[in-house]
Amino acid sequence: MCTEPGPGKQRIPLLGWLARGTAAAGTFPALRFPTICAFLALAACGGDAPKAAPAGAAPAPAEALVNPDPNKLAAAAPDSFTIVFTTTKGDVEVLVQRRLAPRGADRLHYLVTNGFFSGARFYRVLPGFVAQFGLSGIPAVDAAFDKLTLDDDPVRAKNLKGTLVFATAGPNTRTTQLFINLADNAQLDQMGFAPLGKVVRGMDAVEKFYAGYGEGAPMGAGPDQMKLKAVGNDYLKAQFPELDSVVRATIKP
Repeated sequence: MCTEPGPGKQRIPLLGWLARGTAAAGTFPALRFPTICAFLALAACGGDAPKAAPAGAAPAPAEALVNPDPNKLAAAAPDSFTIVFTTTKGDVEVLVQRRLAPRGADRLHYLVTNGFFSGARFYRVLPGFVAQFGLSGIPAVDAAFDKLTLDDDPVRAKNLKGTLVFATAGPNTRTTQLFINLADNAQLDQMGFAPLGKVVRGMDAVEKFYAGYGEGAPMGAGPDQMKLKAVGNDYLKAQFPELDSVVRATIKP
């Protein structure tokens, strides 16, 4: 059972406790943090021409990411598909099997096909445990998806090394955050963490992701997910410049 924080408080990452074996059974806090403040950019409407971005500014996020169409968001993914994550350490290919976690696979397919992961950092890398990512680094986008939680999928596969899994803050709370298991983490099988795919090429790149910042705040000195959601990648660039990132993610033909 996950303990719910009061207003304005963060949840301590579940996987951090598990990695160190310090939490009592039945009292594990959650892996993903809730949003305190959500910043949602208003999309231009009508026939107005889009305003040019200031020189040097990042391009505006796609409408599909700041205002997802419910029908497209709910569309079924292919039975299987391979994602190529081009990262700062090399390509990582993940084979996703929809039968393992249909809801998770549908969400992941939507995120990849709409460019969600471009620029996303691997902000929580714990050697021998997990490499976590899945916040876009764009506050408007992360705020939009923070409200679009998924019902759980049954656990149909083991949390073995190399499996890709959605993070969760408790029952039926998955959104966009994921992790790659860096070891066999059998303890997660009974806690509702449902793998939906597995790295089939590039695990050597995953194991090279920068891990020097350690556990995230508030348990450690690493990135604070609350600040990342509120400020975006500028926060990580300024305070955690060594983090590796996804350059782009595509569906392999």
